[in-house]
Amino acid sequence: MVRRRIVDKWEKTVLMRKKKLLRQHMPPTAVATKRQLRRMLSQYGMIYVKPSGGSQGRGVMRMEKRKGGMRRYAYQLGERKRTFATYEQAYRSISRKIKGERHVAQKGIRLLKHKGRPFDIRLMIQKAPRGGWKTTGMFSRVAHPRKIVTNGSQGGSIYATDHVLRLYANPAKRKKLYRRMDDLAQRTIKLLRSTAPGIKELGMDYAIDSKLKPWILEVNTLPDACPFTLLKDQSIIRRIVRYGKAYGKTYRLVCKKAKRGT
Repeated sequence: MVRRRIVDKWEKTVLMRKKKLLRQHMPPTAVATKRQLRRMLSQYGMIYVKPSGGSQGRGVMRMEKRKGGMRRYAYQLGERKRTFATYEQAYRSISRKIKGERHVAQKGIRLLKHKGRPFDIRLMIQKAPRGGWKTTGMFSRVAHPRKIVTNGSQGGSIYATDHVLRLYANPAKRKKLYRRMDDLAQRTIKLLRSTAPGIKELGMDYAIDSKLKPWILEVNTLPDACPFTLLKDQSIIRRIVRYGKAYGKTYRLVCKKAKRGT
């Protein structure tokens, strides 16, 4: 049977890190052991801990190590934030959330913000009806005011990417950024297809830092097209549906939790 998906985040990370250019756009990532979490917190100050087989932002935690104060360690899951005096206390609590399942720890990237809330960018790349690979759309996800993840399924708001980036980059710089994001997506889909040749589309999640460098946060081999329906430009979702139909894909286009940005 032809493999159509790669679900495990660690498997994708290992594959992608073999390519130098992709590796340069990936935050340092490791399997979330007690030792690695301590090391990464000391080195970076902020990390994200994610279920290796998870999706839609479920179970994602942000851990922080603060420089001063009595309670130097903290993590947030959903809307709840907890603080601890020692790493041992923090790890004991977080290990109960992990429940023995494999998680990955990723260096935290300070996201750009829209209206005071962090955002990232989802790019959709698909197999083109006439061959090759085509970036068919992008949108930006602005986090729920009280959450650390941007996913629409977690209450995030959907905006046109140009709208949220215009405060940070002029049209020429935005165009250059989009070209780089497309290039990274092209390289990623070709690489992952060497392991799972049935892949026909990817959802690439990018963080953009203050220097306008794109960082690959996640790669989704079963991307949700529904948030594209919330964009004013409806030609994007029509193109995605048309491309998907050409390789036998249909999409669920009723968004229950994502919101249209205003």
